[in-house]
Amino acid sequence: MNAMPQKTGEGGRNDAPAPGSAGASFSAPKIASVAVNRTLRERLLALGFDVARFARVEPGAVDDAMSQSVAALRAWLDAGCHADMGWLERGFEKRANPGLVLPGARSVVVLGVNYNPGLFKGAPMRWARYACHADYHDSMKPALARAGRVLEEVLGITGDDYRYYADTGPVLERAWAERAGVGFAGKNAMLVSREFGNWLFLAEIFVRAEIAPDEPFAGGWGRLCGKCTRCLDACPTGALAREGGGVVDSRLCVAYQTIENRGAIPRELREKIGARIFGCDVCAEVCPWNRFARASRGALLDARPGSALARLSLREVLALTPEKFASVFRGTAVKRIKLAGLLRNACVVAGNLGEGGGGSECVGELVALAGHESPLVRGHAVWAVFKIAGRERAAELLREARAAETDADVLREYA
Repeated sequence: MNAMPQKTGEGGRNDAPAPGSAGASFSAPKIASVAVNRTLRERLLALGFDVARFARVEPGAVDDAMSQSVAALRAWLDAGCHADMGWLERGFEKRANPGLVLPGARSVVVLGVNYNPGLFKGAPMRWARYACHADYHDSMKPALARAGRVLEEVLGITGDDYRYYADTGPVLERAWAERAGVGFAGKNAMLVSREFGNWLFLAEIFVRAEIAPDEPFAGGWGRLCGKCTRCLDACPTGALAREGGGVVDSRLCVAYQTIENRGAIPRELREKIGARIFGCDVCAEVCPWNRFARASRGALLDARPGSALARLSLREVLALTPEKFASVFRGTAVKRIKLAGLLRNACVVAGNLGEGGGGSECVGELVALAGHESPLVRGHAVWAVFKIAGRERAAELLREARAAETDADVLREYA
């Protein structure tokens, strides 16, 4: 997924055989002909990928073509825009130097999977589009393993000569995708493709072989955005920078707050989250390039979870037990935030719906959650009850919970 740098991945996870240390010996890179390139691309696309393109890795650290992306990442980290996603900082050197990911790497195979089957909506909740499939981190792995075997057969390499990632490792995904000509970085910091709009899952395979590179998409961020500012105008929290371009402040981003943030959602952001219970697609949805986006083939995706999400009511989410949560969200990306995180988000959505928008129907569940074992859930439930019922009625509804409360953060929600 490409809404923020590895926003839903687990940085540094290895998805292929370990290539050894930086000082390990390895054979000289194989050189592929144009005909071999064509065969390689055809076979990779036949596996179900919608994009298969190639980029060259120059020997050494990073060349001029990638230096701007590396510098932009460094500035983004130094500004604290990654919030508490510490793996982005820890993996910086590897992102800047592919040789630290795979010593002797000479090419990157950039693969993409289109996830544009249409937006699933639960009433009245909104789920990020990618959450309506089985977790792509898992569903793409078997295809990446098959892609590795294709590389071995076509290029004559071994399993030690490549390493693959699907939004899980120290990789400058968008930069490599631009370099391979997949698309360009938009003002919304998403990779924008002429063929697939904003809806591509990305994966990369670093290879110790010379593969003839595809023409890069040159020109830097916003290359084909022109004067359009739809994404900047639509962002509910102002997380997208208007100056400098292609910069997301994760601390303000709804996707970060509802997925990566494990703590309380700042009070000043809660109303702006609206009905978004998991993630946010608004900066991608409004992009004019989506007019040209093809529908997903679904070859490597399982969209069945989307039907289950669409059937869920907000009251049902607020009443989830650990067992029911595990059953409903098994195999989806939602499982990553655990039950407490989803309940926290659902409380915020209920509070934002208010008395006239359906929130009043959830008051019973919210009052029950004010006694939940998790202080995180209790605090957001209290906030929602006050938001829906008003101060006097909320104080009455929460009298027992307030009397039993000892957590300082939760008590502040009563103030």
